[in-house]
Amino acid sequence: MHTRRCLPERRATAGLLLGAALTLGGCATGPQAHPADPLEPFNRGVFQFNEAVDAAVLKPVATGYTHVVPSPVRTGVRNFFANWRDLWSAVNAVLQARPQPAAENTMRFAVNTVFGLGGLLDIATEMGIPRTTLDFGHTLGRWGVPAGPYLVLPLLGPSSVRETVALPVDHRGDAVAQGIDDVATRNSAQGLRVVDTRAGLLRAGDLLEQAALDKYSFTRDAYLARRQRQVQATRGEDDDTD
Repeated sequence: MHTRRCLPERRATAGLLLGAALTLGGCATGPQAHPADPLEPFNRGVFQFNEAVDAAVLKPVATGYTHVVPSPVRTGVRNFFANWRDLWSAVNAVLQARPQPAAENTMRFAVNTVFGLGGLLDIATEMGIPRTTLDFGHTLGRWGVPAGPYLVLPLLGPSSVRETVALPVDHRGDAVAQGIDDVATRNSAQGLRVVDTRAGLLRAGDLLEQAALDKYSFTRDAYLARRQRQVQATRGEDDDTD
């Protein structure tokens, strides 16, 4: 979701966020404070900002995308971006000293690129080759780096100090952002990925709106639990390949 030229800005943003979060950390004390979310007042403010942007821009665009673009085309778009993500997952599996997911993700990328029209078709899944989605935040967790406080980043959403520190590395490993030299083409690809990702969350978002009494708390708890399972899986403590 990020262009090559955005990397310095993202680093600066992460630094500002961490500084502001540490300043506001003392405001989230008391018996009701979540132990992993000492920065809750700051995070809730960013969460509300993200919700406003989503309601005004992302959700309407994603809804229009699902109405205009046929389902097979949307599936192809999703497969294409997932295929390149498999390559970065393979790299992280190597960094985690996990040969099986490294081999499987490499095989997925090779099969889908060669036989799946550059990744538009997910032939690897039909062949029964599993996908293990990994990023550099998982890699840091694999080697014992603690998650640190929960953070909500502007536009990017749920994160933690560890995952925020990992963002520049993940950006460098983003084949779409790094591999397209033409600025207009790269930005169009990034925009399409954002819209397609949001479109895939439309139904879940609607269910969350109806079910969650506190959407912020629900999102935070679900994110923290999922990331913990994923990091435990990198250590062989759990099985979570999503």
